[in-house]
Amino acid sequence: DGDVACPYSASSVTATLPCKSVGIIEKISLKNFMCHALLGPFAFGDNVNFVVGNNGSGKSAVLTALIVALGGKAQATNRGSSLKGFVKEGESSADVSIALRNRGEDAFKPEVYGQTITVDVRISSEGLRTYKLKSRNGQIVSTKKEELVAILDHFNIQVDNPVSILTQEMSKHFLHSKSEEDKYKFFMKATQLEQMKEDYKHIMKTRTYTKTAVEGHEESLDELKRKYQEKEERYKSLSSIDTMNKKLEDLQHHMAWALVTELENEMKPVKDNIENDEKFTVKFDQKIEEWKVEEIELRYKQNQERLDQVSVQVDQLQPQCAQIKSQVQERRNDVKKAEVRLTCLRCFTSHELLLMFNTNVHAISRNIQSFSSLFFYYIFVIYLFLERNLRAMENSRNSHIRRFGENMPALLAAVDDAHHRRQFRRKPLGPLGFCICLKDPELAVAVESCLKSLMLAFCCDNHRDEALLQSLMSRYFKDKRPQIIVSEFTDKRYNVEERAVHHPEFPTVLQVLEIDDPVVSNCLIDMRGIETILLIKGKKEARRVMQSGHPPQNCREAFTKEGDQVYANRYYSSDVQRALYLSGDLEEEIRSLFINCAILQCQNEGGKSMNCFQYKENDISTFTSLCVCACVVQEELSKNDQELEKCKHHRKHFEDKRKVHLSKIQELKHSLQQKEKEVKSAIVKATQICPERLEVKRTAKSLDSEISRLKGKISAHQEQQGDRDVIIRYMSIPRNLYLYVKNQLIYF
Repeated sequence: DGDVACPYSASSVTATLPCKSVGIIEKISLKNFMCHALLGPFAFGDNVNFVVGNNGSGKSAVLTALIVALGGKAQATNRGSSLKGFVKEGESSADVSIALRNRGEDAFKPEVYGQTITVDVRISSEGLRTYKLKSRNGQIVSTKKEELVAILDHFNIQVDNPVSILTQEMSKHFLHSKSEEDKYKFFMKATQLEQMKEDYKHIMKTRTYTKTAVEGHEESLDELKRKYQEKEERYKSLSSIDTMNKKLEDLQHHMAWALVTELENEMKPVKDNIENDEKFTVKFDQKIEEWKVEEIELRYKQNQERLDQVSVQVDQLQPQCAQIKSQVQERRNDVKKAEVRLTCLRCFTSHELLLMFNTNVHAISRNIQSFSSLFFYYIFVIYLFLERNLRAMENSRNSHIRRFGENMPALLAAVDDAHHRRQFRRKPLGPLGFCICLKDPELAVAVESCLKSLMLAFCCDNHRDEALLQSLMSRYFKDKRPQIIVSEFTDKRYNVEERAVHHPEFPTVLQVLEIDDPVVSNCLIDMRGIETILLIKGKKEARRVMQSGHPPQNCREAFTKEGDQVYANRYYSSDVQRALYLSGDLEEEIRSLFINCAILQCQNEGGKSMNCFQYKENDISTFTSLCVCACVVQEELSKNDQELEKCKHHRKHFEDKRKVHLSKIQELKHSLQQKEKEVKSAIVKATQICPERLEVKRTAKSLDSEISRLKGKISAHQEQQGDRDVIIRYMSIPRNLYLYVKNQLIYF
């Protein structure tokens, strides 16, 4: 101030800036600072800059803002005692922005700030000061005063040094003072020698105190070191105990999860038993469903109604029957004449006679006058044949297995007995025809023609079982025995998707059969390839599919419902008339044979003359049919009654077994619930001991044994060395004291 170069102001400010590439004030601006709403921005050059202006124009405000913005105290400005006095009256805050050059080798964090560091300071009306240090592109780098202090130290800017910033009051005091002492004080302050002098005095005082303390500590350091080393040696001896304790903890963790694992393993067989028993429950339900009492009762009622109707018709025809019977007696003598023809007819088999009868019965009736005696004898022979077949079918009514031979039930009983005595490794399966069911009864002849001798064959798991089965067969089959196929039993069915026939219209033999046991299905696939054989009911369709060009993929052959065998280049007709093993309705066959036998018997006894057959044939046929029907219905009623009692007995038997079975399942489920509770409780306890589950291969018993042994070893060591916690606690005292004294000496 008072510079002759500044005629327009008695209080102009002169600022001397260092000539260098860093720390130069490039720009400053003020807002709501002191009494000025807005000043600047002022841009400064690289060298000396003069700020001139009238009183009150803001020269001192710029200098004051420079001091305050760069961290100086309010008292250092000589313009106020606190920061809130620099906020313009009526405003909530004042803002100061200063741009400092940051170029060259001495730049401060050039990669962060760039070539310019902007210091934005806001002073609130409450006297609070906040900083924003920005890079050249305006990005805020820091808001801490420590960062500003670091920048000022790096640039060597000292806002409280009068050499760097000389305020108006300080300049007046310096210019007007004539005392050399005051000038020397100014010199000492400007060069910071005074601060250095004070620091030196403090250092010397501290040095004297420290030297005294070091001398005192050195005397006790050796003793502290000896005590500490003694305690440390004793502590090191505890390392083996630490290792054992760590191992003990690890064993206890494994022990906790080993108990869980063992309980879970105990649950597995219970779950498996429940699952298997629940599957078996379905079989009980199926058995109960098979013995349907309602259906038998309905059939019994229907048969009773039929019997009542037939009985009425028989009563109506009874008078005519009496007359016919007298005529029948007269013709019995004529039957004897037919015996002369017996020798001529012996060359024909029963089967051929049956065919002859079926195809020529109408012709014989038309020529009955010429062949009366032969006709009656012919009827008698066929009657005997049909009667023999009827007895065979009636024998197999109650035992389906008899269809496979009279001795087959005895053989199977012997096999069951040997199995119960554990003579077989795996019980043989057979006959195979008895182990399969047919979905479509019309294909019975076709399937039997395809399988042939396999219908009577047996399966064995191994050659030892085969030898035993051969021995049993020799008791019941003197001549030709059933075939025995040896193949290891398996519970898994073959996957034949790739090699099987897939035809949109016609099924394979495998597809029309219901086979419960995979051993049976696998055996038929191995021995006959039933997945590659089609069943085509019509002969024309069979020829079209197999012989019109290319047969279906994977198809080897086909069978018609009559049993004809069809290949791609040849055709074999079957001579099988009916199915022997897979017949769907046995009762219907028995009923048909029974009626035919009865009719033949009546015709054999009732023919007197040609006139009798001409005039009374309808009456005889009607009456005979009604009598036979009444007998059949009466027999069915009797069988229905037996079947009903048998059904009720078996149904109750299976219902009782099902109740026991369900009770067993409930007990298993209750046991499983208890096990699950134990497992959950064990898991909670194990988690408390070791939160992370461990895979344990050892048993809980072996772990418990090792834990007991290790605990005993640890206890023995503790008795020798003392309590570990006490040793550590008392060791830490001399140790900490020794380290503290040692650090103090190093510092000093």
